[in-house]
Amino acid sequence: MTMHPTLQSAFANRRALKVITGLNNFDGRSVEATVKAAHHGGATFVDIAADPALVQMAKKLTNLPICVSAVDPEKFVQAVAAGADLIEIGNFDSFYAQGRRFEAEEVLALTHQTRVLLREITLSVTVPHILTLDQQVQLAEELVKAGADIIQTEGGKSSNPTHPGTLGLIEKAAPTLAAAYEISRAVSVPVLCASGISNVTAPLAIAAGAAGVGVGSAINQLNSEVAMIAAVRGLVEALGTVSTSGVLL
Repeated sequence: MTMHPTLQSAFANRRALKVITGLNNFDGRSVEATVKAAHHGGATFVDIAADPALVQMAKKLTNLPICVSAVDPEKFVQAVAAGADLIEIGNFDSFYAQGRRFEAEEVLALTHQTRVLLREITLSVTVPHILTLDQQVQLAEELVKAGADIIQTEGGKSSNPTHPGTLGLIEKAAPTLAAAYEISRAVSVPVLCASGISNVTAPLAIAAGAAGVGVGSAINQLNSEVAMIAAVRGLVEALGTVSTSGVLL
């Protein structure tokens, strides 16, 4: 497996920013707007649904690496053939509202199945926040052994902030920050901290041990392209306030 050089560099510098359009978002206009914002705002890469048509569209809009997300390994094959640079088993948030749970055994099985189909592609896997931290760490270690090149954390939807403003943003990110802290100390691959991350908490993710952050709703829920670009730039600037050693500057 050879990781895209843009990703390698961003992870090495611990300033990777992934902009997520949504695993179940197949709305071309919505995806286009988010991809454009990621491109013009200075993100490292984008994460879209594993759909060949969306991949082809995204490749025309940006030269950023394209990640595709799914929970069905078969869907990755056509998306990679269409030009996807890496794949993600995860971004489970949209399923939790439907009562769909992803346990450790299923995520590990999906990883094995995906590696049988696609042996060389860069593979990112999300560790479900519904597991205890100890279980998350154990699963992360098993996922790396199974062929995961990147581990993504989550937790934003499991946290209900009780305060507004900055304090609320920190409360919202607490679960995924905790996961990034624990997992980054247990695995040697890059850890991407996602779910509930904002420009306030992105530097905290890096300080906790993450090599980058993944952000979705803080960008794709905005109603103008200008606002979306500004949000991406704000995150890029926030990541720039942390040294490569993880110390706030």
